[in-house]
Amino acid sequence: MMMDELGTETQQKRLPNYLLDAAGISIERMPMLNVIFDRMAASCTDSLQPMAGTPCYFSVSGISNGRVGDIIKEYEGNALAAVLYAEQWDARVLIMLDRDFVFTMVEALFGSDGAEPPIDVERAFSNIELRLVHVLFERFAKALQSAFAATADVTFRLERVETAMASLAIGRSGNMSICANIMLQALYRGGQMFLIIPHSVLNPLRQKLAHVVVSDGRAADPNWREQMESEVQRTEVTLNAVLDERMITLDDVAKFHVGQVLELDATPRTLARLESNNQVLFWCQIGQLDGYYAMQVADPVDQKREFVDDILSR
Repeated sequence: MMMDELGTETQQKRLPNYLLDAAGISIERMPMLNVIFDRMAASCTDSLQPMAGTPCYFSVSGISNGRVGDIIKEYEGNALAAVLYAEQWDARVLIMLDRDFVFTMVEALFGSDGAEPPIDVERAFSNIELRLVHVLFERFAKALQSAFAATADVTFRLERVETAMASLAIGRSGNMSICANIMLQALYRGGQMFLIIPHSVLNPLRQKLAHVVVSDGRAADPNWREQMESEVQRTEVTLNAVLDERMITLDDVAKFHVGQVLELDATPRTLARLESNNQVLFWCQIGQLDGYYAMQVADPVDQKREFVDDILSR
């Protein structure tokens, strides 16, 4: 075979790849992207659970294609952004947090109960807010790294945090990118996180992203599972039985005196709430056994119903 024929054959083999690159990333043809972003959202939820005094939930609300410059320009002066560097790819991706996201996380992490109205003032971010967001970006980078683990061996390093969107140069502003919108829900409010990954980063991963990988296929360690079950079953928990509650004023509390009797609306037939860690578990009947007060489980608690009733009561 002559050299020109070899060159023609090579070009023909590469032509489909060139066409795919020119066409960009089709989200519908990359179902693994949805899995990766869902995993990142779940990892963010788990990562912040020990830090926040209130539950914080992350969920993917949408994935779209767009030009990097257009996405960034829309949030000029209204967001904080982090540039993450992926050494294995020699590329950068962006994570942007809008103003509502930042203020909600600050309140959640500093113990707010959501009673105060959300901040609705256009102002610069404070040093405390910037430092806290820096910690959040580091956790989000690890969450993204974990989400990609089944698809690519990549490490994301927080390169810098920017308040000026014009400084977020990760390529030409006209370059196409994938933008995942991840919603935050906490304190009966929320915010938005935007994860921006250029097409040029994902193009080499097209084949892997075209197939959903549920797990890495490794078998569970039976010894580890048995030890985990044993430790969980031996964990000690504190149970509280609540027969009745009543609302009183601080003035009434100040007038308490020794020997005073506080009347309750409960009767011997009233069901008591069995709680652990402020979580209602069961409704119980009160009785006696061998000279001690005892609780007999009557009905399990409908957690969803209790949650709705608690919201309505507020």
